[in-house]
This record gives sequence, structure tokens and C-alpha cells, in this order.
Amino acid sequence: MNSKANKDSSSALHWQGSLAAAAIAFTAYFCMYAFRKPFTVNDYEGLTFLGGALGLKSALVISQVLGYALSKFVGVKFCSEVTRERRAFWLIGLIVWAELALVAFAAVPGDWKVLAIFFNGLPLGMIWGLVVRYLEGRKSSDFLLAALCCSFIISSGIVKDAGKAWIGLGVDPFWMPAVTGLSFFIPFMIAVWLLERLPDPSLGDQEERTERKSMRRADRTAFLRNYWVGLVPLFFFYAVLAAFRDFRDNFSQELLKEIGFSKVPGIFTAVEAPTAFIVTGMLAALIMIKNHRTSLWAIFGAMTAGMILIGLATAAFALGWIEGLTWMIATGLGGYLAYVPYNAVLFERLLACTRSVGTAVFGIYIADSFGYVGSILVLLYKDFFAADATRVGFFMTFSWMLAAIGIASLVSSGYFFLRLPAPAGASEEANSLASPESVVDNAAAEAV
Repeated sequence: MNSKANKDSSSALHWQGSLAAAAIAFTAYFCMYAFRKPFTVNDYEGLTFLGGALGLKSALVISQVLGYALSKFVGVKFCSEVTRERRAFWLIGLIVWAELALVAFAAVPGDWKVLAIFFNGLPLGMIWGLVVRYLEGRKSSDFLLAALCCSFIISSGIVKDAGKAWIGLGVDPFWMPAVTGLSFFIPFMIAVWLLERLPDPSLGDQEERTERKSMRRADRTAFLRNYWVGLVPLFFFYAVLAAFRDFRDNFSQELLKEIGFSKVPGIFTAVEAPTAFIVTGMLAALIMIKNHRTSLWAIFGAMTAGMILIGLATAAFALGWIEGLTWMIATGLGGYLAYVPYNAVLFERLLACTRSVGTAVFGIYIADSFGYVGSILVLLYKDFFAADATRVGFFMTFSWMLAAIGIASLVSSGYFFLRLPAPAGASEEANSLASPESVVDNAAAEAV
């Protein structure tokens, strides 16, 4: 009895602490978006890159995504290896780097702005992984990471509205991104200071979720080798999903303009806010599921439901059954139902299920690396091979394609992971999953 009480009292984060940690992490990542997204508020109408067919806005978006994608590839190694003592230093240093790049974006002439925005994206891609390292490996990690994901759903709309407000106050459109970022710098610093004061996961956390530590090359290779059959469709789907989400986010100004809603005050926030609360509430509920296998069922089910929603909403919009704004909200909700688990609970639960010692950041950054490559390819395809298509028409086709790919990928990956048997010694409560060799052997035997 006493040992149980001691174990409960030693938990690093109780509910009050979990709420505080969620708010701190939310604030940190929310502020990061003020350094990343406000430049997309400008439509740069009539401006092209190097006088060619590629519009300046597309060039800027591609350039920032290139920097962001490169950052994700670097982050696969960097964020999974960085020590606790150096996290705050890198968080602050990377944000300062991004702000200086925005100053350069405003100051340099013409086409050189494309290079400046590349250097803005380069540091920002590692902020997510560094913040996640403070939150993972806890009994409450599902709730903490769901709250963190809420930040990037809602922050994009709010910082865009903030950017429009600065322009309305007379700030030059090219200086607006730097001014918007600077206005969020002090809150970001305070959030990082508070993150540093969060306690490490307790022994009870480690027993339930496995120990989280830096992963060396051998650890990363072993994880991929053991579970590649289920991971490959997840990574492929994420490449398409991230491109979809990025296109919708970066060109929301143009999409809303084509459906007649771009001039509505606060429209970006209005479109994303309902999605943020619905998705976050659903994922936060996963903390109530102690059985990891059951939790994985719920995660794969929610992601698949998101893809079905996108397909049905797009069909309804094409048939004239719903208006454009409803369709935009539905595609956001469906997309984030699938997108958020990748960045929060999916790899957290997979590590807990497989009893793999390491960090969920590794899986997140592998997926992100593929995701931003997909985003770049879609942007290039739109401007060079589908230039005559409207943004809305292109996005509708993309929505149907995503729904089909997503459902197929999730079914195949879910079939693999959810068939893995529990390893010897795993607690019945956690019902963890085993290494897949037995599943592969069984499948081979069945094939024979």
C-alpha cells in the first residue's frame, strides 16, 4: 500500500502540473509560428521569380519549405541526440536565427528575398523536436502532445491575422513578417524558461512508457529494421498528407479568395479554431486509454475517419451540397485528424507498444523529412504542370487523391502493427506489442 502511494506521489507531473506543462509547451510552439507563417498573408500578385513562370509567392513558399525540410533531415539526428542541458540554448538560438532571416527578407531586394526566406525555414524545423523532448515518455504524454498540436492548428490562423493587422497599421508588407515575429519573441523566451523547469519523467512514467533517451545510429537502424513493414506505408502517406496540409495552409489566402471569404475579418482564425479544439479534445481523450493496443486501434481509426471526411466533404462541395467555407473547415478537420497523431501520439504509443527504448522524436522527424519533400514536389507540379488550374480546383483533386492513399496506407500499416503479439514479460495492462519477426514468420507460413 505504501509503495503504491510512494509511486503515485513520485510522479513527475500530476494533473495540475500536466495542465501547466501543456500551456507552457503550447505557448512556445505557438510563438514559433509567428516567425514562420505571416509572410504567406501577402499574395505578391503580379510578381514572379527571376522573371519566369514561377510566381514569387510560390518561390517563397518552396524556398522556406526547402529550408524547413532540410532542417527536418538534420533534426532526425540532432533532435534525437541533443542533451537536456543544451535544449534551451538551441531553442533560443534557432528562433533568433529565424528572426534575423526575416529582417534580411525585408531588407534585401527582389529575388534575393527567396534566399532569405530559405534561411528563415532552416532553423525552425527543429523547434518541434526540441519541445517534444520535454514532454515525451510520461503517463500524460498523450494529453501534453495533443495540447502541443493544438498550437500549430490554431496559431497559423492567428499569426496570419496578426500580420494583416500590422499591415493595416501601416507596416510595410515585406517588413511585416519580422515585426510579427519580434512581437512574439518575449513570450517565447518566457515559455522556454518555464520548459526548463519541468521535471524529468518519473520512474513510474518510465515503467509505463519505457525510458526515453538519446538514440545513436545503431538504435535508429534497429528500430527501422524491425518495423519497416508497418513504417513504410505510414511514411509514404505522411509525405502526401504533409503536402496537402502545407498547400492548404500556405495558400489559404488564395483559396478563401476564390470561394469569396478572404476579406472577412479574422477569417483565418475562424476557419482553424473549431478544428483545433475538436482534434485536441479527441486526442487528449487517449490519455484515458491505458491499453496501448487499444489506443493504437483508436489512433488508426481516427486517422482513417479523417480521410473519409475529406473525401465525403469534397464530394459534397463538388455537388453543391455545402458551401466553400464549410468545405474548407471539413478538409482542415479531416486533415488534422490524420496529421496531428503523427506529431503527437502515434510514435509515442508505438514506442510504448514495442517496448523500444529511444525517443518518439526520431519517428516524427523521419516522417517530417518525407513530408516536406512531398510538399515541395506538389508546389512545383502545380506551378509548372497545372498552372491553368485554379487553386480550388487543384485542391479538390488533391483531396480525393489524399483520401484514397490515406485509407489504403492506414489499413496496411494498422494491419501490421495491430497483429504484433505481446512480448514476454509485458504487463497485461499495457498489452504491448512484440518485435515483428514472429508476425513475419507467421505470414510466411500462411503463404506457404
